[in-house]
Amino acid sequence: MPFVQSGNARIHWRSEGKGTPVLLIMGHLYSSAMWYPLLPELAKNHRVITFDNRGTGQSDTTGDVTIEQMTADALAVLDAAGEAKAHIYGVSMGGGIAGEFGMAHPDRCLSVTLGCTMLKQTRAGHGKQRAPWIYRLPRWLVRWMLRRNAKPEVYGSAAPRDAALHDMAMLAKDRFTMKGVREQNLAMTRYTTTRERARARLTMPVLVLHGDEDPLVDVKYGRELHEIVPHSELVVYPGAGHNFLVASGGKSNHDFIDFVERIDAQQSAAA
Repeated sequence: MPFVQSGNARIHWRSEGKGTPVLLIMGHLYSSAMWYPLLPELAKNHRVITFDNRGTGQSDTTGDVTIEQMTADALAVLDAAGEAKAHIYGVSMGGGIAGEFGMAHPDRCLSVTLGCTMLKQTRAGHGKQRAPWIYRLPRWLVRWMLRRNAKPEVYGSAAPRDAALHDMAMLAKDRFTMKGVREQNLAMTRYTTTRERARARLTMPVLVLHGDEDPLVDVKYGRELHEIVPHSELVVYPGAGHNFLVASGGKSNHDFIDFVERIDAQQSAAA
């Protein structure tokens, strides 16, 4: 089982399939296991590289985490996989990391896909940030609360009920530490960037994906990203909540794979 040392943490990663490399970056709280709706189909014709963000799965938990540090983790994984470039795809917090990766390392990106995320331009609050009270609770209690509040309806009105129930079961057994997700939350709180930086640095092909019933990151932020990066493509999923991977019933898989294969074909023709 491969690990790579990134700063003060051992990061767990793996790869599956062969072909043009794709690096997947999961969102807040969850490990790379939650890419299961996309991974089998994507790995048919691509080398899919996944990793657990700090505090989730089998990666280490550390203090004083930043988005920039988690971006460095993603770069360390790409280096460990021996790939000079890859298609970068992140969702939610992972979308923020993917965006930062694209801005910090544009030469390592074949493309960047930003799912259910936003360009964070303001820092939340003032002075010393504190995580919300839920991150101070025992993990068993948080798991119980997540299970109690989990309902198929939160996936959006278009989400297939059986797919939502299956995802809820997967989430219930996913691995994380309370310190780890607390640090992730603080990292998101502290992080900011600018429109100007995004416009200047995200010059590679960019795809923006968002559900129009997202209760966590309003679809207006996906549309804003599309406006900030003029050459980007935008796909909005009607009736999809935050987890459009599940809610779209496989359409988001098709849209993403079509996007990267078009980019691959263009690059092959240019070469």
